[in-house]
Amino acid sequence: MTSQSKSSIQKSYFGQVNGQEIFLYYMKNAAGMRVNVTNYGGIITSVSVPDRDGRYENVVLGYDNLSRYLEQTSYLGALVGRYANRIAEGQFELDGKSYHLTKNNPPHHLHGGEIGFDSVVWKVTTHISRYGPKISLSYRSVDGEEGYPGNLDIEVTYTLTEENDFDIMYRAITDAPTPVNLTQHTYFNLSGGKDDILSHDLMINAEAITPVDKTLIPNGEYRPVAGTPFDFREEKPVYLRINDNDEQLGFGGGYDHNFILIGKKGVLRLAASLSDPVSGRQLEVWTEEPGLQFYSGNFLNDMDDRAGLDCNFRSGLCLETQHFPDSPNQPAFPSTILRPGEVYETRTVFRFQIICPQ
Repeated sequence: MTSQSKSSIQKSYFGQVNGQEIFLYYMKNAAGMRVNVTNYGGIITSVSVPDRDGRYENVVLGYDNLSRYLEQTSYLGALVGRYANRIAEGQFELDGKSYHLTKNNPPHHLHGGEIGFDSVVWKVTTHISRYGPKISLSYRSVDGEEGYPGNLDIEVTYTLTEENDFDIMYRAITDAPTPVNLTQHTYFNLSGGKDDILSHDLMINAEAITPVDKTLIPNGEYRPVAGTPFDFREEKPVYLRINDNDEQLGFGGGYDHNFILIGKKGVLRLAASLSDPVSGRQLEVWTEEPGLQFYSGNFLNDMDDRAGLDCNFRSGLCLETQHFPDSPNQPAFPSTILRPGEVYETRTVFRFQIICPQ
C-alpha cells in the first residue's frame, strides 16, 4: 500500500450561515497527523500532532461548534484579508484617489473589516496529491467590499504533507489596483492545552521591529531588537521579558508587534521556531513574507468574558506571516499594492517536529 493511499480527506456537516451550508473537512496524512478545516472563514479548527512519546493532541485553539466561531471576535484559526493587521484611520490614497474602509477597530481598520475573509464562506475543492491531502479554498471579494477597490479573486491551498508540514499557498489576482495582505490567524499551544504559552521557547529570525503608537499603528521606524524585550534571535521563553516596563509592551498589553524578518522577501526561509520543552513538540514557521506578527494572546480573556468561550488569557499565541501593518500609508514599507496583470503569490509552511530532551 502506498503512502498516498493512506492519506485521506473526509467531511461532515457543520451548520449553516445565512442559508449557506458549512462543512468540516478532516485531513489526515500517512504519518497520522490530522488537520481539521472549515469552509467558513477557512478556519483551522484543530491540528493533532504527536509529542515525543507518540501521544497525539490538538495544538491549536478551536471549537467543535460553529456557533462559537460566529460569536468570537479574535479571528480564531481564520484566513485574514483583504488586508491583515491595521490600516490607520481606515483610509489610504492610491493613484491619486482616496479610499475609506470600515473602521471596525476604531479609529482604524483591522483584518479586512466587519466582514473580512474570516467571516465569509469559501468554495472548496479537495484531492489527495502526491505530497498529501490538499484543500483549495476560493473566494471573490467584490469591488467596494469593506471599501476596497477592485474585484479580487483569491485561492488559498492547504496541503498536509507526509513530512508533517502544513503548507499554505496564497494566490490572488485583481481587475483594479488594490492593497492585498493575507495571513493565517491560528493560535498555537504546543502543550495541547495543559499550560499557557508563557513557558514555550520562541525564536524569531528578526533584527528589528516596526514600533507602534498607543493605537498599534506603526510610526514608520525600523527599531533594532538588540537589548530589548523583542530580541528573540536566540530561543528564549516567552515569559522571560513579557512583563518588562517597556512602552511597546504597554501599548500591546504584551507582544503584538511586527518583526522584520531577516532575508529576502519572496524566498522561503525560516522565520520562527516555537518549542514546548515538556511535550517535545516544535513548530517551525517558514515563509516568503517580509514580516511576522507575534501576538501573545493578550486579549483572549476579554473574548472569554463576552462570549463564554473556553479561550483564556495567553492560552495561545499567533505567528502571523504577512507584510507590515499600515503599509498603504507607509511609503518606506514594502508595497502591498496588487495591480491588474500581476499575481499575488506567497507561501508559508508550518513544520511540526519533535525535539529531544536536554
